[in-house]
Amino acid sequence: MSNETNTNASKGIRVRVQQLGRLLSGMVMPNIGAFIAWGLITALFIPTGWFPNEKLGELVGPMITYLLPLLIGYTGGQMIHGKRGAVIGAVATIGVIVGADIPMFLGAMIVGPIAAWVLKQFDKLIDGKIKSGFEMLVNNFSLGIIGGALTLVAYTGIGPLVQGITKALSAGVDVLVNANLLPLVNIIIEPAKVLFLNNAINHGIFSPIASEESARLGQSVLYMLESNPGPGLGILLAYWFFGRGSAKSSAPGAVVIHFLGGIHEIYFPYVLMKPVLILAAIAGGVAGTFTFQILGAGLAGPASPGSILAYIAMAPKGGLIPVLAGVLVATIVSFIVAVLLLKTGKQTEEEPNLEEASAKMKEMKTGGMNDQVAPASAAVANLDKDNVNKIVFACDAGMGSSAMGASVLRKKLQQAGVNITVVNSAVSEIPDDADIVITQKTLTERAIAKNPNAEHISIDNFLKSPRYDELVERLKD
Repeated sequence: MSNETNTNASKGIRVRVQQLGRLLSGMVMPNIGAFIAWGLITALFIPTGWFPNEKLGELVGPMITYLLPLLIGYTGGQMIHGKRGAVIGAVATIGVIVGADIPMFLGAMIVGPIAAWVLKQFDKLIDGKIKSGFEMLVNNFSLGIIGGALTLVAYTGIGPLVQGITKALSAGVDVLVNANLLPLVNIIIEPAKVLFLNNAINHGIFSPIASEESARLGQSVLYMLESNPGPGLGILLAYWFFGRGSAKSSAPGAVVIHFLGGIHEIYFPYVLMKPVLILAAIAGGVAGTFTFQILGAGLAGPASPGSILAYIAMAPKGGLIPVLAGVLVATIVSFIVAVLLLKTGKQTEEEPNLEEASAKMKEMKTGGMNDQVAPASAAVANLDKDNVNKIVFACDAGMGSSAMGASVLRKKLQQAGVNITVVNSAVSEIPDDADIVITQKTLTERAIAKNPNAEHISIDNFLKSPRYDELVERLKD
């Protein structure tokens, strides 16, 4: 009983950490395009950029000071309370922006959701109590009054507090850099990535600090701590050349998706096939970051997704060789360690396939459910084929794994002659006209809450799942 209690407590802590990570990354990832735009303008037009231009360089400051934090605050508010939450989130965020003299990414992540939550509680309190004809008046003035008050609080209290926290975090990073200890951070990052905390780490923690550093120095190595494709590439290459069975045959395709497409989730199941390979990822990450640091490498903006193409695009003037060197070293070290572990460990004639490894990965996160259709009590199950017009793949951000899964199923349906729309979206933005929603198990409950009228299918691996073929056969017949 004691072991069961400890296990449940551990799972509860892990779930709460994942939920917090999704909240943080969920505010940043929808706005990554804006971060990239800012990064490109910075890399091109600052005095040390590719094409220095004093006039165009004036865009850099306002974008990082106002545009990016306001987008984060707006998105955070929208996650909590829809459009009204988005508006009050942006209003409150301007308070922390003006109340500090550094970019307020962390402040926006705090006040945006809080402001939306306060407004949501007020809206619940007055729900059904407004006299007919006064709805617009009450709605507009309530948002304005509450938003104005929260802006003052953010300006006088939260802004200076968050500025102090941000400076302390930046100072901590500087200490690690000056002491040449930054590579040790990868000892934590690499295992956390395999637990699907990669987006939370990269976009929720490192990107805000990196953006502030990039604004000062023109580049930041923090953009590359989590996003370096080298460690995962080394593991996939080791499976390609020295693996067995389905792992070996599927590795080449995974290399393309990981290295060029930047979807790192593709290599996580390969690590779970042989968990000791996490040592290869750690070794590659540490070696890559060490190389970045001694060569003075950095990116001008976030590399999202973590593709080598994004690395090339975001490398500052004169900084491409150090960036590529760090990726290459990480790949070589990860590959060598992975090969040693594969060759020296006990091997069978057939390595576990990706589906089994993915199931194992999800057991670590959810307690070991199998692919299934969501219970009929929670959502519609097994829709008739004549009633299915749109299938939606959903993931946290609606960009990476869901896009990959939608592409796979779309191709299978086309080959079977089934004409049904297949799209991907963020789980928080599942369209109301979705007939079937496909998500990873950890997101199914959120997907059902967002669209309870759809049929919901839970899967382990967006790239390869037996549910796809079952669904195709059902819709074809």
